[in-house]
Amino acid sequence: MKRHRHTPEQAVRKLQEGERMLGEGKDMTEVLRHLEIAESTWNRWRNQYGGMNTNGAKQLKELQVENARLKKLLAEAELDKAMLKELAEGKW
Repeated sequence: MKRHRHTPEQAVRKLQEGERMLGEGKDMTEVLRHLEIAESTWNRWRNQYGGMNTNGAKQLKELQVENARLKKLLAEAELDKAMLKELAEGKW
């Protein structure tokens, strides 16, 4: 199976479609084959995006990106603070 990166919106849409197909009585393997995803992907998406709409998934992804950016800024600020502290103590 070809690897493909799905956006959060695509993942939520495929989850909704898969749930609909399962509700119609189709087999899980048939649903996964139709959606062209692996069972592990299905389970990961259900844990991450279960019960979410496409807007919620998009907002979650944006918040994760913002959180990573803020963590990086905090780490850089802590390094700067440690360097200034060492310079002030004369340990260079």
